[in-house]
Amino acid sequence: MIKYSDLEAEKKAVILELDDVLFPKKDYDLQVFYLFANFMEYVEQFPPAQDMINFMSKRYEVHGKDNMFDEVSLTFGIDVKYKENYNRLYENAKLPLKLLLYKEILKFMQELVVDRKQIFIFTRGDAKIQFNKITQMEWNGLEKYLKVYYLEEFENNFCKALDTLLQQNKLDKKDITFIGRLSDQEDAHISGLSFVSVNN
Repeated sequence: MIKYSDLEAEKKAVILELDDVLFPKKDYDLQVFYLFANFMEYVEQFPPAQDMINFMSKRYEVHGKDNMFDEVSLTFGIDVKYKENYNRLYENAKLPLKLLLYKEILKFMQELVVDRKQIFIFTRGDAKIQFNKITQMEWNGLEKYLKVYYLEEFENNFCKALDTLLQQNKLDKKDITFIGRLSDQEDAHISGLSFVSVNN
């Protein structure tokens, strides 16, 4: 995991991805599954919530959340009308547990703040879902130092979002390091940013 010493001293700011960089994405997904399964048990009295949770969790480990509702619907005979409830939960679920930052990332971000570096979050995916994750994160007081850019609002164009960030914050590309998964490295390369993998 990344350490503060991985960052070049002259950098003024960092851009961080959200999912699986700041926190484990599955911590959100699995809580949504839990809420949906309990909703279905309450409304229809079938299937038992734990049976559905077990199925969804096991499938998630192999296939992720793609087509999850369709598979659950086929397996347990759930009416497709509940797909709207499932999708709505993803957007606005009130989670039973706060989402927690990776310990190493929390320490890294705290050191950024102490050293007066700016922190930006670039996040892909549905902006409503990503916003819901951010609002339910335990930031440990860091939230007042963050500025978030939802790439969906920039047509999922990393370079467009970056240009806006540079203009709004009076920064140059050379001032910034992008920190993400290895799969994010291409965005950094295309946009001319230095890159550090969170999995170093």
